[in-house]
Amino acid sequence: MVIDAHNISKIYQPDTVPVYAVNNVHLHIEKGEFTALVGPSGSGKTTLLNIIGGLDQPTSGQVLINGTDLSTLSPNALIDFRLHNIGFVFQSYNLLPVLSAGENIEFIMLLQKIPASERATRVRELLQAVGLEDKKDARPAQLSGGQQQRVAVARALASKPQIILADEPTANLDGQSAANLLDIMEKLNREAHITFLFSTHDKRVIDRARRVITLVDGSVASDTAAVRTE
Repeated sequence: MVIDAHNISKIYQPDTVPVYAVNNVHLHIEKGEFTALVGPSGSGKTTLLNIIGGLDQPTSGQVLINGTDLSTLSPNALIDFRLHNIGFVFQSYNLLPVLSAGENIEFIMLLQKIPASERATRVRELLQAVGLEDKKDARPAQLSGGQQQRVAVARALASKPQIILADEPTANLDGQSAANLLDIMEKLNREAHITFLFSTHDKRVIDRARRVITLVDGSVASDTAAVRTE
């Protein structure tokens, strides 16, 4: 079990009228799953994903990642834990505009204090994995949306995480770019056994997922294995 969440609630304005962004959610994700959190806007998908990733704290409940209870970690320890265990892919890419594609990927490894020779090798391998070998020196502004998102995926993989959390990763992409990105993610999931958890309302992602968890008003409405024909 790589993600084990118990009784997760996130309440805003708890001292006045409570608003449940997430309401008593239990979620268990095993290694190698390719799972989509779905639901309408305001259903709690992004909030739950951020809590699982340690970017937000629940009002109540417990999140364990690979057996580590995130609530027991100090702020600095939590940052270090995320750095080595979880990769993030955001809808807005979140690339550093002053850095090249290669430098954006390398940045995570600099934080990990990985030696320069290993960083260079891994940047080259990751750019090849996402089909951007010739874009190593391009700045984000010189890349298309699909290319920027592929750099974001490569950056998320740079720390060699066991888990990738992806928040609406295809929302800004055209059909072909989204298909290419999902092909890359499925290959990484299949060959490297990386666990993917998506927050999405994009049918293109939902159709690829092997498990679909539907949130409504912050609660789990359904949790089903997707029927795949291939």
